Amino acid sequence: MAGAAAQPGIDGGCGKRLISDPQFRAELELCDRYRIPHSQFLGASDGRWSEADRAKALAFQAYRRSVCDSCGTRSAEWDEGLGGDRYAYVTTTVRCVGCELIAAEQDQVPEGPDGYGVRIGLVPRTVWEQQQGA
Repeated sequence: MAGAAAQPGIDGGCGKRLISDPQFRAELELCDRYRIPHSQFLGASDGRWSEADRAKALAFQAYRRSVCDSCGTRSAEWDEGLGGDRYAYVTTTVRCVGCELIAAEQDQVPEGPDGYGVRIGLVPRTVWEQQQGA
């Protein structure tokens, strides 16, 4: 399993199944989050990490490292030399009202030391109203 999952130089060694199977990626993402082996997630083990579980976890880690933090794509998807396509994606514009509110409030944060460490977040109105009434 380790050989199939890790192919140095190709997609950072993350393996073809992680690239082509979104269900498998979602399963391994949950396993990573809850720190359990994939075989346990599938109900087929007592929680001990098998060689296959370790290979899957390492392949998932390599896959995550191959994905851009900003746009969520992998270099190989764009690289025609690796079978990618320079025009594999198109851009789209999405407006998030929550992000809009945060950006507008961020304009009110003072420059310099008074603004250091200030972060703007969102709280549900019902929670906010309860806090104000307390």
